[in-house]
Amino acid sequence: MSGEPTKPRSREAVSAKDERSDGLPQAQTSTADDIAAFVARARATSPHAPGAKGRLIFALDATMSRQPTWDMACALQADMFREAAALGSLDIRLVYYRGLNECRATGWISDSTKLATLMSKIDCRGGDTQIGKVLSEARREAVASGVRAVVFVGDAMEEKVDELCAKAGELGMLKVPVFLFQEGHDTVAEQAFREIARLTGGAWCRFDPGAAAQLRDLLRAAAAYAAGGREALLKLSKTTSGAALLIGQMR
Repeated sequence: MSGEPTKPRSREAVSAKDERSDGLPQAQTSTADDIAAFVARARATSPHAPGAKGRLIFALDATMSRQPTWDMACALQADMFREAAALGSLDIRLVYYRGLNECRATGWISDSTKLATLMSKIDCRGGDTQIGKVLSEARREAVASGVRAVVFVGDAMEEKVDELCAKAGELGMLKVPVFLFQEGHDTVAEQAFREIARLTGGAWCRFDPGAAAQLRDLLRAAAAYAAGGREALLKLSKTTSGAALLIGQMR
């Protein structure tokens, strides 16, 4: 896939006739055979196999209130690549949502300059959160090509938390932790983010609005995990507060 953003090819990319009146896709019931097949695929495509290249999904809320943090993330994403370069290598897939039911994803990118260029072309637009689509895209990629971790940066949650938790549980089965970095103090978002982190074996952390240093540490820590696993994160935690926050929550 080229680097230009496209609509994720997940079960969330459904036509209007497949959606409910609230815009969410119809829930589907999995049979025992479906679940067994899913687990088998998950084990066969484990992203933690020896020699596997680190792959990180970098997901951002690009609704209107996020413009300052989007601009900050554009500048800080290079730090993720630098951290990973010291450990091996890292591919990043940018996923973002904004506006009226728009959720897009890039291809896998291994160059920080290319990712920064793509991000600089994206403007934030008003709309509701679409975290469910982010989780579905992460699951699809985890099964298709392997994902070591998901980073999500946002400040709100306007969806049904039980549906998000079901998707998070699938990522937990795939052993793909989600690191949720929350800007601000929205209590509804915090409760949902904490539960998603728990179900996936990831972590939730808050950073202050405009706090570039805090977000930088958290992104570096997530990149360290994606490139070098738990051992790399543990090593970084001895010198970096962001890594210590993540490793302290991961099970």
